[in-house]
Amino acid sequence: MSKIVLVIAAHPDDEAIGCGGTIARHINEGDAVYALFMTNGVDARQRTFSRDAEIRNEAAEAAKDALGVKEYFYNDFPDNQLDNVALLDIIQSIEKVISKLQPQVVYTHHNGDLNIDHRRTHEAVMTACRPQPDFCVREIYAFEVLSATEWNTPSFQPFTPNHFVDITPYIEIKMNGIEAYSLEMRNTPHSRSKEHLEAIAKHRGNSVGFCAAEAFMVVRCLRGC
Repeated sequence: MSKIVLVIAAHPDDEAIGCGGTIARHINEGDAVYALFMTNGVDARQRTFSRDAEIRNEAAEAAKDALGVKEYFYNDFPDNQLDNVALLDIIQSIEKVISKLQPQVVYTHHNGDLNIDHRRTHEAVMTACRPQPDFCVREIYAFEVLSATEWNTPSFQPFTPNHFVDITPYIEIKMNGIEAYSLEMRNTPHSRSKEHLEAIAKHRGNSVGFCAAEAFMVVRCLRGC
């Protein structure tokens, strides 16, 4: 039976980096995938120009097409300042999309990331997805975003994956999604380089017997999933 999947991310590019291959796999298996972004990902930079947000959104739309996502939803909260936004406002923006789509599966950030927007998004998702009777969301998974997940203080809620998705047939699609955000990538050696992202997929895969995989922490899984 097909599922509705919602990726809830702080910034455009987090979806491709964190779970682009898993998105492609869901779609190939007949699921409908959507994504919701909290901020435009550029406003906090020291040198931001008037078209930067538009360029980032254009990149997101290109990634959407590369990955096969049905629709992207965009919020306009301030970048890298979600801790200055009322949590209720963030929660209600998520609840609005969940109410519209009725997803069974949600992917979002790890709550121990260095980036404050990632942590705040995770907190809001958990509140919006309270497991009330007959609530649609039955599965919640936290993904890793390189240059945010692994850069935090090691003792602060480390990312310890316990769920791995084989993306061997979908690694090229993932990399095409990442390529859409080429302006956000860095040259190797850098945690956010394309070479490193591909290497991590191979590492996560090889560690569990696949050629390539994406790693997640299971946050909630109901109905014996």
